[in-house]
Amino acid sequence: MKTLNGIINICRKAGYLIIGGENIKNNSHKMYLILIDKMSGSSLKREINFLSETRKIPYLEVEELSNIVGIENCKAVAIKNKALSEEISKMIKGD
Repeated sequence: MKTLNGIINICRKAGYLIIGGENIKNNSHKMYLILIDKMSGSSLKREINFLSETRKIPYLEVEELSNIVGIENCKAVAIKNKALSEEISKMIKGD
């Protein structure tokens, strides 16, 4: 069975993962999903919400994102692959 950690790791190794709020904001490539940590600050949540609305990118809040990604103090990541982002979304939502 696939785990969220495994799919995120595949995204990271394949170059489909954008790490960090600033990198997400400055990215010009198509993004299919944004994940933010539930414990992230209100300013980051506000920025991601704005990005989500303007660029039509869904975002989800996740518990302990830094442990999932394997990078200390990671608060936001974006996925650049449609199939992998759909799989991650299904896993988080429980579909």
